[in-house]
Amino acid sequence: MKIHRIDHVGVIVNDLSAAKKFFLDLGLTLLGEAEVKGEWAERILGLNDVRETVVWLGTPDGHAKLELVKFRTPSAEKSIQQSSANTLGIQHIAFAVENIEAIAAKLRKGGAELFGEIQNYENTYKLCYVRGPEGIILELAEEIK
Repeated sequence: MKIHRIDHVGVIVNDLSAAKKFFLDLGLTLLGEAEVKGEWAERILGLNDVRETVVWLGTPDGHAKLELVKFRTPSAEKSIQQSSANTLGIQHIAFAVENIEAIAAKLRKGGAELFGEIQNYENTYKLCYVRGPEGIILELAEEIK
């Protein structure tokens, strides 16, 4: 028995078009979109009357995938709770980037919010945290060469 890799990260959203645009602006590529429903999905998810729209995105190098899911039915039980960088649980997705300043500026222009500032970490990385639609938190990391 062995694990090969993380296959993808799934993010449940209400505003699928805003989340899709956010990640396309970041530089991910659209891999596909589909409507998902049926008994097989209900049995996997443990939910009844499942109807969802799924968007698959990938990194340019092809090594990582992101799955955005908008549940049409059943609806979410709670609204989005804005979390902080220190909130317990899974809080962010980290992306290795080039030209962190330009990417952060592009995301801010699209409505994203920088948590603080872009910082130089021991002359090895430039780092920052960005909050996008649906409260999605990204860490951007640019290696300093």
